[in-house]
This record gives sequence, structure tokens and C-alpha cells, in this order.
Amino acid sequence: MTDVVVVGGGVAGLVAARDLAKGGAHVVLVEAGDRLGGMIRRHTVAGIDLDLGAESFATRTDAVERLAIELGLGNDVVSPDPRGAWLMTRDGRTAPIPQTGFLGIPGSPMAADVLAVVGQGGGLRAQMDSLLPSPVGARAQSLGALVRKRMGERVLDDLVVPVAGGVYSTHPDQLDPDRVAPGLRAALQREGSLARAVLALRSRATAGSAVQGIRGGIARLVDELVADVTTYGVDVRLDTRATAIERFAVETERADGSRERLPAQHVLASTADPTRRAAPDRTGIELVTLVVDQPELDAGPRGTGMLVHPDAEGVRAKALTHATVKWPWLAEAASGRHVLRLSYATRPEDDASRRDDVSGGATRPDADATRSSGTGRSLPVDPDDAVGTRATRDASALLGVPVTADRVLGAARVRWYGPDLTAAGLAEGVVGIGETSSGRGLAGIIAAARTSAAGILGS
Repeated sequence: MTDVVVVGGGVAGLVAARDLAKGGAHVVLVEAGDRLGGMIRRHTVAGIDLDLGAESFATRTDAVERLAIELGLGNDVVSPDPRGAWLMTRDGRTAPIPQTGFLGIPGSPMAADVLAVVGQGGGLRAQMDSLLPSPVGARAQSLGALVRKRMGERVLDDLVVPVAGGVYSTHPDQLDPDRVAPGLRAALQREGSLARAVLALRSRATAGSAVQGIRGGIARLVDELVADVTTYGVDVRLDTRATAIERFAVETERADGSRERLPAQHVLASTADPTRRAAPDRTGIELVTLVVDQPELDAGPRGTGMLVHPDAEGVRAKALTHATVKWPWLAEAASGRHVLRLSYATRPEDDASRRDDVSGGATRPDADATRSSGTGRSLPVDPDDAVGTRATRDASALLGVPVTADRVLGAARVRWYGPDLTAAGLAEGVVGIGETSSGRGLAGIIAAARTSAAGILGS
């Protein structure tokens, strides 16, 4: 019997395995795929090494930066260009995201940058928030309902939907304010208005950017984690799928069909229970990366990128990141070329060939039906095919600069699906880690994995 079996070799599994082994535990890490890191890895587009998935992390806590420092990357933690992002409203208007907002909720409803988005009428309605009793909206079950009651429909639709919805890939009417905006209700009651609550929360936030990155890419975290799990003696088993996850054992099957039962004192799992079927209608993300030779983009016409209202006419992308504006180190590496990342919402049924886009290392034909999240594989894109045409058209609309196929030096797409909570149940006693248990976002995933490892070491 080993001390701990960790199921899943994404960031959560790597962090937990590293901390456990460093603390003296004997750890076996099983990963269904042929590589570690999950969605935190690289792909190469037009000769440029780029993050395939996440390219930044939230700084609401210091979880990621602290890990980066431990891994020797502390000097390479960088902040994005301060120009900030823009947004596109439902009716196609574009403007910079207001400076004093929080998830799109304005701290100064009559500020010029707010009025540029919501108009005079929308600003006056939002200003009425200061006249309403503090209990109004305080018990709303969703962020959308809270904003609608305090500041009106225009602020919700023009600001909060593209900003909060873009961050969480969910309409604000489905977002729990206590989860996405901790302390907002209490600040509303204390300050007497939603606008003052936003300003109070902003004043208490740590100075600096809301997100940071790593020079050379977030994938460097995985490079160092893999090096550490090797140094600390973790028994890593790739191409090994968990077929049953129990409190004191994991049943596995290798790609060659061989099976093994791994008894353990503790089991941590970052994947869903393999005996449960994942919902076929779960949403995912398709990320299309374009590398373009477009000198007109040197000025960064839309700052670091765009968040898009989901109902914006004529644009299918839900967001665009102008990565070579956002990250100066990448601009240097790109040598005058521009890297654009467009993200699209997708579902498994949207693509009958999804087994080519999402691979969890499983060997069974129906594996995609039981998987709660997938590991995307980068696929080349022809600028003249349907995907390339859609991406260049959307980039042109969002940046206000015509991006044509002849300017595209390279393109790729990757598709993956997020955690499916209907399939996330684990056997009693199995410790859940990863986004299925902690939600999306590197900071939360890393913090939760380290807490779980510390709990085992201290037991």
C-alpha cells in the first residue's frame, strides 16, 4: 500500500503530488493522457511558443505567485500592459471598460467612461442607487438580480453582462454574488449603496493588476512542477486511466489493456467519478489563435483586448485578447507580429469530430461521454476555412482594423470542456481537487490542492 494515490496530472494533481512527496509521503500519480499539465501547456503557432490554455492568473490571493516563487519563477512574474481592455455592447458599440468598476458594476455611475457605455439615461438610473435603502437587492439570489434592482437594466446589460459574463462565461443572472463577489452584500449594507460598496471593495483590494502572468508563459509553472515531482520521487504513470476511484484504492487500466489495483491510505482525484456519465450538453471553450502581420495593430486600438456581449450582432467570439499588447515580453518574442486569441462558447454536440479536439487519454470509444473535462489538442487552422474566416471576421469587427487571410501567418484552435458538476461526485472519503471541486481559475485550484495535501500530511 502506498501513502497517496493522486488521480489526474493537471496542475492540481501536480501541486498536490509535489507537496505530499516533499513532505515525505510516497505518492503515485496516475494520468490518463501521455503528458502532464492538463490545459496548462504550450503550442507553437507561426514559430512562436504560446500558452495553449490560461495565459494569466488572478491576483485576488497570492496562491499562484507564492508557488511561482517556490519554483524559482518569482522574478518572472509580470503584470499586463496597463492600457486595459475594452468591451462591445449588445448593439455593437465599443468603449474602454470603466476604470472604477468591479465586474462591470460602476463605482461612479456618472463618470464619463461609464456614460460613454450606458448613456445619460442609464447613468441617471444607476445614480438612483444612492437614494435607495440599503436592503433593496441585498438578498438577491444572483449578481444580475442585485444589479438590476440597484442600478437598472442598462448597467446590467451594457456593462455587467459583457464584463462579469466574460470573466465567468455565465450570464450574471446565473452567478452567485457571494461566490464571484465575496463581501459585496456586506459592503452594500455597510456603505448604503452599491456604487459605494464597489469603491470600498476596490480600496481594500491589493494594489496592482487584477491578473498577472509569467514571462515566457504560464506553462513554465508545469515545467517546474514536473521537475519537482521527479526530484521528490513521485511515481508518475502516464497513459493510465482510473476506472474506479475508491476511498482506499484506485483501479487503473493502461493503454495496452493491462489493469492494476493501487491500494492507498489516501486518494485524491481531480477527475470526476469514472462510473458516472457526464452531461452531453455541457459548455466548453474553443480558442482560436491568430498570428498576423498587421502593422496597423501596433497602436493597440482596443487596448489589451475585448469582452463581448453574448448577443452582439455579427460577432460570434465572446472575447478577444490582443496578447502582444497585453504582455510586453510576448511582443518582444513575436518580433513585430501580433498574437490574437479569440474565444468561443461551444458544446460537445457542436462538433461530431470532438474526439480529435479533446483527448483525455482514454482508450474506450465512449470515453468522451464519461469525461467531465478534457485536455485540448492544438489543431492547425486554414485562414480560408470556416473557422479561420470566422476568426478573421470577428477580429476585424472587434479591433476596428481589417484582418484578412493574407495577413495571417499562422493559426490554430483548441477546444476543451469545463467541469461537469453532474458527474463530479466521488466516493466517500476520496478528496476532490481540481476545477471539478474548486471551480475554474489557477489561484483557487492551486490553493485548494495545497490545502488538501497539507491536511493529509498533518493527519
